[in-house]
Formats: sequence, structure tokens, C-alpha cells
Amino acid sequence: MRRILGLVGFLTLFACNDGDLQIETIDFDSASVQFCESAADINTSILFKINTSEALILELQNGILQNEASEGAISSSVPSQSQLSYRIFSDNVTTGYFCDDIPPTTPTVIEEIAAQGGEVFVTTVQSATDTTIYEHTIELSGISLVNDNGERITDLSINNFGTITTQLSN
Repeated sequence: MRRILGLVGFLTLFACNDGDLQIETIDFDSASVQFCESAADINTSILFKINTSEALILELQNGILQNEASEGAISSSVPSQSQLSYRIFSDNVTTGYFCDDIPPTTPTVIEEIAAQGGEVFVTTVQSATDTTIYEHTIELSGISLVNDNGERITDLSINNFGTITTQLSN
């Protein structure tokens, strides 16, 4: 009996520990992709999705959006070319937090986690009905979010970031 208790005690020392990880799932599927300009153009670089008191912020690599159809997906690595951050706020957050000239003082950021790896893929197609309009589908792959304690967020449901439309200027 002592050997069994000793073995259980020994195994407990090496058992997995979930620690204090508070974020188990990041799910922005129902949130729309947003930006600050009245209409997106190829210079739009900051995109975000808001889910009540959480936000997913994507800063695209300069020049990845083009007003021409792409042959397949164009890749941008995270964090060296594009950046992705996940923020938790003290209360519900609005577009004004990201877009106002002077950001509101509330809500405050409780936690911010920058992606340490992954890829952003942008596929651009020309509209079938208007040759001046281009649709950019943005997808994320292999995103690795690790908090300050070294804990990885595992159930990441953010593969499809969204689609934005740009138009050739006259």
C-alpha cells in the first residue's frame, strides 16, 4: 500500500498542470471584420473583430491587399510580417475604441496576448459584376497565442478572419 501511495505521490509531481489559464477558447466566428475607414482600400492595414468585451486585432503586412486578382493565397507570416493580438477588456468595447481620434478611457485592457506564430493568407478575386471591385478573403492558420505565463490557448476558432471589399479609385 505504501508503494502505491508513493507511486501516486511521485506521479502527481509530474502530472500536467493547467495553471491559471483563464482563456480556454477564442471564438470570433459570429463577429464581423471591421476597420476604421468608411470604405476599405488597399492601404487599410488595421482590421479587428469585436466580441462584446474581447477583440481580435490584425495588422496586415503593407502591400498585401492589391486591387488585382491573386493566383491563390498570398501568405504573410505572424509576427514578422503581420501582427495579430487578442485583447480582453474590462467591459464591452466598441469600434470607437479603435477608431476615435482620442480613444475612450474605458473600457480598459485587462489582458493582451500577441500571436507568436502563424500565417495570414489573403486571396483576392475580382467581382463578377463590377470589374472595379475586389474581394479579399483573409484566413489565419497555425496561430499560436501564448500568454505571459507561457500558457498556450488551445481551442482557437479563428481560421476565417473575414472578407473585405476594395474598389479601384477613379
